[in-house]
Amino acid sequence: MKQKPLSPLCPCCNLPMLTAAMSCPACQIKIEGHFRQTPFDRLCPEDLEFLEQYLLADFSIKTLEQNSSLGYAAIRSRLDKLIASYKELAKMDAQKKTILKKLSDNEITVSEAKEMLEKLAGD
Repeated sequence: MKQKPLSPLCPCCNLPMLTAAMSCPACQIKIEGHFRQTPFDRLCPEDLEFLEQYLLADFSIKTLEQNSSLGYAAIRSRLDKLIASYKELAKMDAQKKTILKKLSDNEITVSEAKEMLEKLAGD
């Protein structure tokens, strides 16, 4: 069965989704809970594949250039976009944590937190 990438947003309300269950297709064991996601988990499949190729090339643009059909400029451009995307996702994670901390400390209401998270997801 082909696996689909996780969507970071709820298809109904567009708020951030949480990973709440994991299962093993071999033995059918299922674990439920709240699992931490990293910004890497939310990269598109193409960016993840490119990142893997870059990793396997020992983080060398020259080696990646030799092992692929991409030229230096294309590789550098993809890396720059990937870095910017990762930084933005990491920044959003930090902002979400701040919002949820304020909510748990009763500094803001649930509706204020929801509004802030929706605005963050829309940016």
